[in-house]
Amino acid sequence: MNLKSHLIFTLYTIYGILLKVMASKGKVRGISGQYPLVQNMTVTEGGTANLTCRVEYNDNTSLQWSNPAQQTLFFGDKKALRDNRIELVRASWSELTISISDVTLSDEGMYTCSLFTMPVRTAKAYLTVLGVPEKPEIDGLTKPALEGDQITLTCITQGSKPAADLRWFRNEKEIKGAKEVNASGKTFTVRSSLQLHVDRNDDGVAYTCKVDHVALTQTPQQATEVLEVHYAPRVEIVHSLAVPQEGQYLKLECVSKGNPSPDPVMWTKDGGELPDLDRMIVEGRELTFTSLNKTDNGTYRCEASNHLGTSSAEYVLYVYDVPTTLPPSTTPPLHPILPDPTALLGTHASDPTVTGKRDPNAVGQHGTDHALIGGVVAVVVFVTLCLIIVLGRYLARHKGTYLTNEAKGADDAPDADTAIINAEGNHAHAEEKKEYFI
Repeated sequence: MNLKSHLIFTLYTIYGILLKVMASKGKVRGISGQYPLVQNMTVTEGGTANLTCRVEYNDNTSLQWSNPAQQTLFFGDKKALRDNRIELVRASWSELTISISDVTLSDEGMYTCSLFTMPVRTAKAYLTVLGVPEKPEIDGLTKPALEGDQITLTCITQGSKPAADLRWFRNEKEIKGAKEVNASGKTFTVRSSLQLHVDRNDDGVAYTCKVDHVALTQTPQQATEVLEVHYAPRVEIVHSLAVPQEGQYLKLECVSKGNPSPDPVMWTKDGGELPDLDRMIVEGRELTFTSLNKTDNGTYRCEASNHLGTSSAEYVLYVYDVPTTLPPSTTPPLHPILPDPTALLGTHASDPTVTGKRDPNAVGQHGTDHALIGGVVAVVVFVTLCLIIVLGRYLARHKGTYLTNEAKGADDAPDADTAIINAEGNHAHAEEKKEYFI
């Protein structure tokens, strides 16, 4: 009986402990789950901001949203502030979500969600409003600009928050400018300057100022200006033949580059007008010779001008004779016959008709001289060879032993004494000694 009572007491004790543990867990859950949860928001000016406040555990306690000025926006599902931009999205015991449409910079700030328990628990969310930069404008461009001018292009954009970044492009290539930022209330005004030394290569170049900003995610803001540059002309003569010959067709083109375009151009020959307009045809910038002859030799000048200046170029024309046609050869040449590079004529080449000197590269000019020199050289070589042959044969035939009269006396003597006597006798007649080649 005592054992039974002791067992029952133990069971009741364990049951009481379990009830206390469960009660304490429920109390902790209620305390921790009744704190409101919010998140910071970032929205672009003119957009819509959704503010959400959640509670994990709520024992029928009301939620409330208030703005940075501590004005109540919604208390539960009841709207407290008369603002048509603010609307209720969802209201329950565990969530209160509202929306603010057409957000302005003045809506930025700290928003508070309150849970009315004892004591009241709150959570704060910061609403950040991005100021959208205005479309940039480019100032300082003068149209037209003159070659050699110094100009400054300035790009300006306003209303950005945070401050925007400006980038310059010359056609598609990015170039660096000087940036300046000024605050204007909650927004910023940004300027970027570009210094240019204008030359003819800038004519027709597009300079673009582009705005980079976190609020511009889809369509970046930019402005473009095309630079127009006026400059004096430059002239060049292009010819269709490298070695002009009699009877050929020749075209000279006066290529002039300038802005404004230097039209028309003027052709002259040797400082005067073109002499034969029947064969020399001028069409626009081109001078055409229908059939060349020797009378066309001379210096041709092309001149172009606009209001900024005048430019000219010269071409010295020398018409060559037509090469003599040779009989066809049965053996093909090993190497192709190329024209003499020194005979090519172009702009500013020397003019044989003007200088009075014979052209060293003229076809057939040295034919007679070359034949005469070749004949003389051949004769000299032939005579030299003949002399060498005759001299060689003469030396070969007179080749022999070298003997004197003294040697002859020694050969005729019967003994040595007689030979000495004969030699002494011969010394007396030294003036009669002679040498011979045998």
